[in-house]
Amino acid sequence: MPSLTSVLQFLETLAPLHLAADWDNVGLLLGLCAAEVQRIMTCLTVTPVSAAEAIAGRAHLLVTHHPILFRGVKRLTDATPEGRMLLDLSRAGIAVYSPHTAFDNAKDGINEILAARLGLQELTPLRARALGRQSKVVAFVPDSDLARVSNAMFAAGAGNIGQYSQCSFRLPGTGTFFGSDATNPTLGQKGRREEVSEWRLEAVCPESLIGEVIAAIRRAHSYEEPAYDVYPLVPQFAGAGEGRIGSLPKSVALGDLAQTIKTKLNARQMLLVGDSSRIVQRVALVCGAGGEFLADALRARAEVFLTGELRFHDYLSAQAEGMSLLLPGHYATERCGIEELAIRLQKQWPDLHVWASVHEQDPVDWV
Repeated sequence: MPSLTSVLQFLETLAPLHLAADWDNVGLLLGLCAAEVQRIMTCLTVTPVSAAEAIAGRAHLLVTHHPILFRGVKRLTDATPEGRMLLDLSRAGIAVYSPHTAFDNAKDGINEILAARLGLQELTPLRARALGRQSKVVAFVPDSDLARVSNAMFAAGAGNIGQYSQCSFRLPGTGTFFGSDATNPTLGQKGRREEVSEWRLEAVCPESLIGEVIAAIRRAHSYEEPAYDVYPLVPQFAGAGEGRIGSLPKSVALGDLAQTIKTKLNARQMLLVGDSSRIVQRVALVCGAGGEFLADALRARAEVFLTGELRFHDYLSAQAEGMSLLLPGHYATERCGIEELAIRLQKQWPDLHVWASVHEQDPVDWV
């Protein structure tokens, strides 16, 4: 029987938490890491229905897509529905974990599960994720200082490129200086211009660590006034990101695509904005509520934007820009992900009992 820690490590491999949106609340939200896990339930949201199912099913871990404790909590009592659910889950010894937007954005996460069901090709992130801002730090050092200064820069966090560390470039050259009477130069003499052999030592550095790297250079350098430069670098983008955009294998009528999506997602509804006879091929998608990505879809020249739900004025904006919308509902665009997650957990630990909630339903119905 695996420990909760082992299961969490697997979940974080599937959906690394650094992929989550800054505003999100992901990871282990309730539970003891040392506990053992034998029964796992996945669900879209912790509700009285799904919480009761987890308790009745004697689950040890509840993996919910939407986080609990999303906003700051000052007290946890039975005076609120959320408080009652959490107290009941805690008494039953059930841990709660949420991958949320980390799973949305991950490779083979919910957005890519949606894309796979549509057969989208040439898939790329709709909004690429910028890597942390980087700079290049250049120090000028005599040969006797080269190893000491470079080691200090590496120890302070410079020189990391992808999976490689201690990366630098070194170029020999000649430096000049004229020291005043108040100086005490390490090489040469004050009061005259000196020419000394030096190395140009450069390494990339996260913008947030520039101060520490410069301080390390000063400590390791033998010069009274070490010379160094800092160059800001143009932001680069990781292969990961939010949402996805790709092309259907062949062009189809918008109405036919809407029916296909409704069937594949087992959706109760499908809102369509646009001419159902329009022939389309390039599709952008974001699971859940993707209103903030409408502008990204327009910039990417998508012909169709698939997401769970949008505001009325988003309909008008898309219509004015000539973009079609397909909206099968928030639940329908994310339920497939928690079902797939249960399958992956079961494959990882065949001896465990893993299931996707059978009582959870879309709260929205059409009459």
